[in-house]
Amino acid sequence: MGIRNLVRELMVKPWLVNDYASEGGTDEAELAESAAPTGLRVYFVVASVMFSLIVVMYLMRMGWGHPEFGFDWEPTAKPWLLWVNTAILVLTSVMFQKARGAAKRGDSKRLQIDLLVAGLFSFAFLAGQLLVWRELIAGGYYLNNNPANSFFYMITAIHGLHMLGGLVAWTRTTSKLWSGVEMRKVGLSVDLCAIYWHFLLIVWLVMFYLMLVT
Repeated sequence: MGIRNLVRELMVKPWLVNDYASEGGTDEAELAESAAPTGLRVYFVVASVMFSLIVVMYLMRMGWGHPEFGFDWEPTAKPWLLWVNTAILVLTSVMFQKARGAAKRGDSKRLQIDLLVAGLFSFAFLAGQLLVWRELIAGGYYLNNNPANSFFYMITAIHGLHMLGGLVAWTRTTSKLWSGVEMRKVGLSVDLCAIYWHFLLIVWLVMFYLMLVT
């Protein structure tokens, strides 16, 4: 029974917890409440391992590009827009944290505004990353030119995909809130979205620092 319950918990999507709570009975609501933190923790473990492996591969491949082994590693240019995008992502995380606070205070109007601004910042970050790609391609930094370019495009693409996944949860939560659903039914989703964006910010800061110093 313990294994079955754990499997059921892991099958529940963390940010869609309120769907289960509203559509099911008491048992489903309790399962959703307990599954949300579990599911998010499992995701963080898997994602952390994946990004850690990327860091290891990055450093190893950069080492193989040392002149001693036949130099083929040329650092990718870092357009100024990357710094702007980083600042935007920091602001996104701040807005999600503010939304989290508004949800705890029961301030629905403030929550709506904070969530909307956080989402707009998220889309701005993704648009900025695409502009960085376009600028690099225009400057001749193609994917297959050298390993550093390949890693840059891979890292930013994977990070962007994770953000798109979070935006799906943001869209569902925001649409429910603006459609008049009781705030207590979306409070947990807001909380999990904020934690998720904080994680994305930390991952990006680590990756960006790695690319800068190497």
